[in-house]
Amino acid sequence: MSFFAYSVKEWRWNNMKVVIAMDSFKGSMTSLEAGYAAKEGILKACGAKVVVKPMADGGEGTTAALVEGLGGTYIEVAVTGPMGRAVNARYGSLEGGRTAVMEMAQAAGIVLVERGGLDPWKASTTGVGEMILDAVRRGCREFLIGIGGSATTEGGIGMLQALGYVFYDADGQPLPPVFGSLGKIERISAEAVPEVLKECHFQIACDVTSPLCGENGAVYVFGAQKGVKEQEKGEMDEAMRHYAQKTAEFCGKDNSLEPGAGAAGGLGFALISFLPNAKLKSGIDIVLKAIGLEKELADTDIVVTGEGRLDAQTAMGKVPAGVAQLAKKYQCRVVAFAGGVTEDAVKCNEVGIDAFFPIVRGVATLEQAMDTENAKRNLSLSAEQVFRLLF
Repeated sequence: MSFFAYSVKEWRWNNMKVVIAMDSFKGSMTSLEAGYAAKEGILKACGAKVVVKPMADGGEGTTAALVEGLGGTYIEVAVTGPMGRAVNARYGSLEGGRTAVMEMAQAAGIVLVERGGLDPWKASTTGVGEMILDAVRRGCREFLIGIGGSATTEGGIGMLQALGYVFYDADGQPLPPVFGSLGKIERISAEAVPEVLKECHFQIACDVTSPLCGENGAVYVFGAQKGVKEQEKGEMDEAMRHYAQKTAEFCGKDNSLEPGAGAAGGLGFALISFLPNAKLKSGIDIVLKAIGLEKELADTDIVVTGEGRLDAQTAMGKVPAGVAQLAKKYQCRVVAFAGGVTEDAVKCNEVGIDAFFPIVRGVATLEQAMDTENAKRNLSLSAEQVFRLLF
């Protein structure tokens, strides 16, 4: 091959831009670990400019992705756990303390409940409110909150009580922040709510579309996984409807039918009803905006994405699909890597992923495949070989 041909190839390598936006490979690699492993392999194959961006979908791992990717810091605070015991919750602080990134599961997640200890009548979101207040006191005014993985079904009244709202029964007695209170609410007071909350803006990462009540609502759809018995569902849904009615009277608007109101046992409903500047949004959309991925893609040639397992559900709004759809807006080629790939993953091609590849390179146990060092090496080697072909 002529010197000129080599020079053209080298010029193309050195003027190609690749953006890597990988979700975490849960239990194996964080978003950034996966991203930098792919970058290592790509740079062995070519001299392209490679940019790594943190990614998540608003669920588990969102705080870590944004804090580590955007140069934030972690804050730990002792809060009331879902079953009343103190837990240490961690959230992220970005933009010099102006923005807080939280996952409600840190304070009221199902993973915080001991095996066999789920009780929908007692589980509370009190710790979520305490976490928010801690951030407010530190100067945070912008919030990104993921509300997946909850252990609760109490409509978010625990969070609301921690923020200063008081719920009274027919005798004028304040009610405890548990599900059993929902059907007894007759009056709501906001006298103790800090005025500073009106200055705060909340983006709520929620990909659940369930309303608060009914057969598609919080109790009927998600109650069983939080300990609700089949014979309790009717009674509990009626209590939730009563709560929605009293909330509508207090707030002047009924948000119970809003898509996502039933998320996290009704926490979505509480947030958009009682906090003046709260909006439910797609988790992936929130993260894409927070990391500024679209701006980065304007002059990008190839986008690399992926997650632990690529399947048909990936195409239904998970990180790789969201990244691919945005990338196609700028005519980028999209390559995805995954620990495992199912037959129905071909659906991913329909949402903008041009080609996808499993990274496991030989027979291995699940434990071996998910070992962090093995996974990073496999991803790096896979990325190198794919980019040798591309270039």
